[in-house]
Amino acid sequence: MSTSAHTEGRPTQAGSHVTDRLVEANGRYAAKFTDPGMDARPVLKVAVVACMDARLDLHAALGLDLGDCHTIRNAGGVVTDDVIRSLTISQRALETRGVVLIHHTNCGLESLTEEFRQDLEAEVGQRPTWAVESFRDVEQDVRQSMQRVRTSPFLLHTDDVRGFVFDVKTGALTEIDPA
Repeated sequence: MSTSAHTEGRPTQAGSHVTDRLVEANGRYAAKFTDPGMDARPVLKVAVVACMDARLDLHAALGLDLGDCHTIRNAGGVVTDDVIRSLTISQRALETRGVVLIHHTNCGLESLTEEFRQDLEAEVGQRPTWAVESFRDVEQDVRQSMQRVRTSPFLLHTDDVRGFVFDVKTGALTEIDPA
């Protein structure tokens, strides 16, 4: 059974019950909300690309506040065409310059293969147009993602790209040499 800081001692809910809880929480949030007076441009002019894993509390781990960065998350934190799209908009329209890539230990993509796409095709009758982007070596995958950012013709700023692996047991980041 999965637990989180929000469900300690309570059974986890599924489906629309969770959505109802989220909507109720938003009502409480909105009742106290005051416009922070910011625009969409991040104060630190950085975009962080990371895995969607629920164990990664990026703002806490990186000491970030609301408005500091753009956060782009997907399965694995892999730089895909859609991540390049988001980074391009972030840089060209919203003035970011730096890119921080964060993968993590014990990632679920380490246990998947491209066979996942074949299984989906067998189940639903249509092959996904996207790659699973699974990997066995997290450090090498960070290097591959850094290379994809550095070589994209759409990105203006490719000189400040750094990659890290977040350890889910310790919370520590390890920087990955791009070589």
